[in-house]
Formats: sequence, structure tokens, C-alpha cells
Amino acid sequence: MKNFRPKTMNLSLPLWRQLLLATALLSPLMGSALEAEKVPENKRTALGLYLTAREAAELKAAQGPAVLFVDVRSKAEATFLGMAHDVDALIPYQDFSGETAPWDAKAGTYALESNLDFLPMLEKALQARQLGKDSPIILMCRSGTRSATAVTLLARYGFSKVYTVVDGYEGDVAKDGPRAGQRVLNGWRNEGLPWSYKLSAGKVPQN
Repeated sequence: MKNFRPKTMNLSLPLWRQLLLATALLSPLMGSALEAEKVPENKRTALGLYLTAREAAELKAAQGPAVLFVDVRSKAEATFLGMAHDVDALIPYQDFSGETAPWDAKAGTYALESNLDFLPMLEKALQARQLGKDSPIILMCRSGTRSATAVTLLARYGFSKVYTVVDGYEGDVAKDGPRAGQRVLNGWRNEGLPWSYKLSAGKVPQN
């Protein structure tokens, strides 16, 4: 694999998990810990590479700088909801356009607009780490929908090993019970994975 640099496995992970993650990096056809049939339609991608939040954390821990981990949420989401410690860069796939953001009556929120600089920003992050289009990339959004769309976009531009985190940073919405309507089912934060409200200047856009 071009630009692939082996890294010593994290011995805190079970041996079977280390072998799974190593195989995922070496074979683009075996990279999914989740089977596509188990992934909701709106979270599927052209590449078919899926991870849960916990599996994303394990893959990043096992391979470190050989994997680019990107948060594709908006700057506002990162600001008010925090960001995963393991993320290398915040590169919004879509973002709010400030005071001109249109109101989405159906969704009951302000609409996000495409970030036209998404691709060049991601390519710059790869180049800074001496990685390429065939290097492993993990994309994570709020709950796995935007990241899936972003993966499919990257696939059209020749990227071959891009994973989507299917449960995202906040997780899926509970459909019933006392917390119905809240994102409490899964996801990075609900899994108890490390995150912080304080953002690192080296990981976020400065404009």
C-alpha cells in the first residue's frame, strides 16, 4: 500500500482485535467490521467500509498516524458539543453560513450548506501526514449520515479506503422509553470514549 508505514500494535487490545484491525488496513475488501446489510440505507457508502465509534477508536489506537481520523461535523457542533480526542482534524463536510443560514421547516432546524473547500482541506491534511488517496481514512459526523455521503464523494475522486463511523459522535435517537427523541443509543460520547469541549487549535480550521 502506498505510503503505508507499519506501527507496533497496541498491546492493550485483545489479540483477535489486533489481527482484525491489521487485516482491515491491508485489504480494502475486508475493512468492514459491520456487514453492509446491517447498516441503515441512509448510512451506506459506495465503498462499503463501516466502523462503530468504538471500532474507530481501536483502529486509530492500533495504527496511529497511518490513519487519518476526520470529524466532518460543523464548527458549531464541535464548539458546543465537543470533539473526540482521537480526531486528527475537524473538516466540515457541511457547515452553517452564519446569519444567512436558511431555516429547514421540515427538520425544525437551520440548514447546513456544503463546504466547497472540503476536498482540498482533506487533501492538505493527508499531505501534511505524508498519506495518500489509498491511505486509511475515518470520517465521523453526528450520527453517520453526513459521513456516509462524504465517503461516497471521496470515492468518486479516487479515494479507496475511507471508513464511515455508523453511529457517529452523538449516536442514534431512541424511539421509545423515557429518553425517546434523544441521542442516547450509541456513538462516541455514549460509549464513554475520550472527548473534550476544549478544541485543539492544531485540529480545527482557523478561518
